[in-house]
Amino acid sequence: MSLFKSKTLLATGLLIALATSPAMAAKCGNNASGFNTWKAAFAKEAAKAGVGKRGLAALAGTTYAKRTIAADRNQKSFKYSLAKFMQVRGADTIVAQGRRRIAKNPAFYASLEQRYGVPASVIVAIHGMETAFGNFMGDSNVISAAATLAYDCRRSDFFVPHIIAGLKLVDKGSVSPKSIGAKHGELGHTQFLLGNILKYGVDGNGDGRVDMSNMADALHSTANYLRQKGWKPGKGFQQGQPNFRVIQEWNAAGVYQKAIAIMAGKIDG
Repeated sequence: MSLFKSKTLLATGLLIALATSPAMAAKCGNNASGFNTWKAAFAKEAAKAGVGKRGLAALAGTTYAKRTIAADRNQKSFKYSLAKFMQVRGADTIVAQGRRRIAKNPAFYASLEQRYGVPASVIVAIHGMETAFGNFMGDSNVISAAATLAYDCRRSDFFVPHIIAGLKLVDKGSVSPKSIGAKHGELGHTQFLLGNILKYGVDGNGDGRVDMSNMADALHSTANYLRQKGWKPGKGFQQGQPNFRVIQEWNAAGVYQKAIAIMAGKIDG
């Protein structure tokens, strides 16, 4: 899920449903003062959108995430040059570790490629970039983070569908009200936004549930996301090639998109 991830809006149908219902009636704000009032109003809208008791209880338990707002107002990666970004994010280390991970478990990564048509190198580059291969998956309550951004007037349009999805995931037991992830509400090894878990999540280890803290689930879900976004198996993914457009779906920052493509190419090389 790291820097701001505009990993594409949710399914068009969900957005239309929310936009054409009373679901935007709760009054947004730009500081903590109106958050509790917003929660009370938004709870009614969430219930109309299909959120159940567990999800509504999780919403009631959220707090205004000041660190999330601070991070959202200060996204440095958009200002970096590509060279600076790759240096800061440790691109050489990601490439070296990525090669070792594929060599250590070739059958797993080959099965990902066979099932989704997405090269293992791309999945591994994303995994390394997002969480240093699971070494740091965040320090923020994802439900509070997503609720705060849904309340924030600058971000409501994008995050209302994600908090609705997150509350439904609480209902399903796939996400806990206490789940910890990144400051924009991203969760797991590859930092999925909550709505993307609901739409693209895959049970990769066969235990009957989608758990983004499980590496197999997270990497299967990542490959599925890219394939569903239009990945063309066997086609190139560098800038100017067909699949680079799909990498752009993962993150809004141009330096991030280019870095993923370059690192994946080096992992393959």
